Order: sequence, then C-alpha cells, then structure tokens
Amino acid sequence: MHRDALAPVVLGLRVGLHLLVVGVAALVVVLADPADRTAVAALAAALVAVYAAGAVLARPGRRVRSRVWLAALGLLWVALVAVSPQAAYLVFPLYFLSLHLLPRWWGPAAVVVATVVAALATARGGGLTVGGVVGPVLAAGVALAIGLGYRALAREAAERELLLAELVAARADLAASERTAGALAERARIARDLHDTVAQGLSSIQLLLHVAERADPRGPGVPHVRLARDTAAASLAEARALIAELAPPPLADQGLLAALRRLAATQWSRPGFVVDVVGPDRAADGEVGDAEPPVQVATALLRIAQGAVANAAQHSGAARVEVRLQRLPGATRLSVVDDGCGFEPAAVAERTAGGAGHFGLRAVRERVEQLGGGLAVRTAVGRGTAVEVELPDAPAVPGQLTATGAEVPA
Repeated sequence: MHRDALAPVVLGLRVGLHLLVVGVAALVVVLADPADRTAVAALAAALVAVYAAGAVLARPGRRVRSRVWLAALGLLWVALVAVSPQAAYLVFPLYFLSLHLLPRWWGPAAVVVATVVAALATARGGGLTVGGVVGPVLAAGVALAIGLGYRALAREAAERELLLAELVAARADLAASERTAGALAERARIARDLHDTVAQGLSSIQLLLHVAERADPRGPGVPHVRLARDTAAASLAEARALIAELAPPPLADQGLLAALRRLAATQWSRPGFVVDVVGPDRAADGEVGDAEPPVQVATALLRIAQGAVANAAQHSGAARVEVRLQRLPGATRLSVVDDGCGFEPAAVAERTAGGAGHFGLRAVRERVEQLGGGLAVRTAVGRGTAVEVELPDAPAVPGQLTATGAEVPA
C-alpha cells in the first residue's frame, strides 16, 4: 500500500476528530447547569481555541511542541470537568490525541489516566454507577483498538512503500542490464560482420597482391603492388583491432580476474616477458563485498589492461608486468606496473596534446572519463611505468572525472 493510499483515511479521521471535539464541547455547554454555564462556556471556548491552534501548529514530528499542546489541552479538560461533569464526554477525542502524539506505551497509559478521571467526574455528577464506569472504559477500549489498528496500518504501509521502492529500483537495474546486454550483443554482431566482410576482403586483397608480386618480382608495377599490399596489411591490422575492441570479452562466465589470467597465459605469454595477475579470488578475500564489477566496468578495465600490457611489451622493453585488480566499496581499481624504461611525462603530454603519437594513453583517459573514473600514470625515465585506474560501479554523472588523473614522476 503506497503512502498516498492512506491519505483519504487520514483526512477522514482528522475531520471526524475535529467535528467530534467541537460538537461535544457545544453539547457540554448546552447541558451545563445554568449557574455554571458562563464558566463552562469560557472553558469550552478556551479548550476549542487551544485545540484549533494545536491542530495547525502541533505535528507528530514536532515532539516537544505537540506534547506541550496535549498537556495544555488535558489541563483545560480537567478544569472543565471540575465545573461540569458532562465534560467527561470530551475524553473520547483526547484518547485519540494521546495515542497519536505520545510514543510507545505512554499513549495507552494516558488513556488509562483519562478514563479514571472521566469515571470520577461522572460519579461526582450522578453517583458511582455501572454505566458511569463502563461507559468510559468501553470508550477507552474502542479508542485503543482504533489507535493501535491505525499504527499497525501505518507500519504496514511504510513496509509496503519500502518494498515498492526496492521493486522500482530492481526494475531499473534490470532495464539497465538488458540495455547493456543488448549493446554487447549489437557490438558482437558488428564485430562478426566486420570479420566476415571487411577483414576477409582485406585478407584476400593482401593475398592476391602478394601473388602478383611473386609472379613478376622485377616488373615496373611491383613498387605499387608492394605499397598496395602494405596498405592492405595495415588496414587489415586496424580492422582486426577494431573487431577485438567491439567483440565482448568472455566476462559473463569467467569474470574479469579469470579473463586477465587467461590473457596472461595465452596472448601475453612470450619468451622473456612475464605478466603476473594478482587479485581477489573470492569476496571473502577481501577487499570488497561484491567479487565482480558490473559488465560495463569489467569490459573497460579489460581493454585498459590489454592496452597497458601491449604498451609495456612494445615500447618499454619490460621483462615483467604486474596486473593487480582490487575491488573497493562501490568501485574497482586496476593497476598495471612494468619494469621497463619508462618515459618523460612532460614530453609525452606535449606530443599527445599536439595529436602526435601515444593514442593509446589518450584513448585510456577518454574511456576513464566517460565512466566517471580516475586515471594516474606514474613514470620516469629508467624507472618503469605504473598505470592506475579506478572506476566506480555506478558513476553519478556519466562522463565526469571523479578523481583527477595525473602523470607524476615516480
């Protein structure tokens, strides 16, 4: 039950309570002894005025103000009962106010005290009778049943509202997962199409040009054929790199850490070059609650690791690379550290700003910024390179960098 479903019920109870207070106060004035009617009318008017003021100013959330108002209302009622025993009928709305404004068992205790006062007032007016005692007691029982029932209904409404919020959040997560799965499926389809069309066509062109070059190795058109073959080979390499970028990695079944270790044992394995992959095998190991980051984050980190290891193998002359994966609360951190020759950050930053070279580092920075993460590259000539990336599981603002990346000499 949503909170809005209780609004008509609450409104009806409030209006009924207001009418009950005004109607009973008027009845008390009418039934009062003529000699005491002026005092009764003054006290009844004061009680109604205080009640009206409290109905506007006092709220359950304002505890002190509400309890002071209820105490003032109770004192006026006791004074009115002392003058006119008929005012004992006003105890019924006081029951509801006590149960509504007082916490836990203070409400029922106040109801019991008010019942005793009402019974004594009735006895003072017409003697102690069964009806004078049973009437307030029955009214107190009805008020307790209604008040406690309303509290139970409010608790159930709050629990159902919380459940509804969780269901809405789960539906949003499911929709996001479906969108991610659809995007990955579309990327896989494009990769397959590129492989079956463009890549195969370029491979065939390269093969035919190679055959033509071998058929007439000293012909006048051989330099052009060789240039065309080299261009086709370069285009084929770019097409294959694009296919590898689009094709989703096998993360869903293996997980990011397993995928990194598989790469270390296959693609990254070569003589004189060792890649160590370090990370938590289980959520209990450590560093986090969830053992696996979201698919989008895992895919990005896998691509970044591939690029960083490739740079270490091709440009730094490194013999050993450590790829470390850490799960943090709400984020994942990847660090790739090599023992290569390093580079000069200022010179690389200048060439990158001018659009020359080091496209891989620029691509990594752009990818990290799109996912709202942070990037740090620490290096110095002759001291190796450390690339550290931290990506949040759910960036608050897509495309905003949450931790400024920097290239700082180690």
